Amino acid sequence: MTAHSNEAEQLSIEALIEAVLFVSSEPVTINQMSEALDRKSSEIEAGLKALNLSLINRGLKLQNNAGRYQLTSDPGAAVQIEKFLGLEATAKLSRAAIETMTIVAYRQPITRPAIDAIRGVSSDGVLRSLLQKGLVEEQGRAEGPGRPILYGITVDFLQHFGISSLDELPPFELLESPVEPNGILKE
Repeated sequence: MTAHSNEAEQLSIEALIEAVLFVSSEPVTINQMSEALDRKSSEIEAGLKALNLSLINRGLKLQNNAGRYQLTSDPGAAVQIEKFLGLEATAKLSRAAIETMTIVAYRQPITRPAIDAIRGVSSDGVLRSLLQKGLVEEQGRAEGPGRPILYGITVDFLQHFGISSLDELPPFELLESPVEPNGILKE
């Protein structure tokens, strides 16, 4: 047994998870962490909960998007981080962009025609802009005529709005939606 493995055995599961997330350049799944740390998925889940609790009132946040986890800076520090990094202030989003992202966030995966039906106007330009900004992404194709592209939100969306997961969005219910649960426009 090496000195390194002795040190790793002394670290808590939450410390090991934090280390893995810190060095990862991309969001990580529970299965990836389980394999890397040689721990059961249930141990990883418990460690993620403990890590999340330990980050309250700290400069980092644990972010979860579709079962993929990563460490991010707290949105409350955005101005100071942008100043430190010499970045321009975060670009403001148009009303159409916010409207479209809201639809995508609550109804994902969803097609462009379905977004257009909800908004009542074409969303081509807005979707292109949101794709370029990395706030929405293509998530496959719908089963149906023409196999339209399905859109969903990204990790950057969560970061932009300072939330850890879609579960933090306020509840939203449509009285009657022109869109089927699979993201396709009703006929």
